[in-house]
Amino acid sequence: MAKFLKAGKVAVVVRGRYAGKKVVIVKPHDEGSKSHPFGHALVAGIERYPLKVTKKHTAKKIAKRTKIKPFIKVINYNHLLPTRYSLDVESFKSVVSTETFEEPTQREEAKKVIKKAFEERHQAGKNQWFFSKLRF
Repeated sequence: MAKFLKAGKVAVVVRGRYAGKKVVIVKPHDEGSKSHPFGHALVAGIERYPLKVTKKHTAKKIAKRTKIKPFIKVINYNHLLPTRYSLDVESFKSVVSTETFEEPTQREEAKKVIKKAFEERHQAGKNQWFFSKLRF
């Protein structure tokens, strides 16, 4: 099988609680692991997308509407739909690992780092497709 699910690849979750949400693959595990004996990936995604902003909004309103709620998860390859897009994951790659999921405090810290990275990218206007809600 071709290895196309590499780190940085954007995918759409097809099943489960986060179905229809966009994620970026942080770390792929083609062979699986002891706890997850199937091909899976550590992903970081957007649970709540930023809203549209117009000129008439105040600075306070803009700050509220551009907030992003991220999530991190281990997802089976069968539940991911890969896209042609990619995203740079170097800013938060070191924070997300298999050990992150063991302790809730580590998980929260990882989410904070990811949220900061996602919001910076959104403010800069990069990767607009990733930050827009999937319409279907």
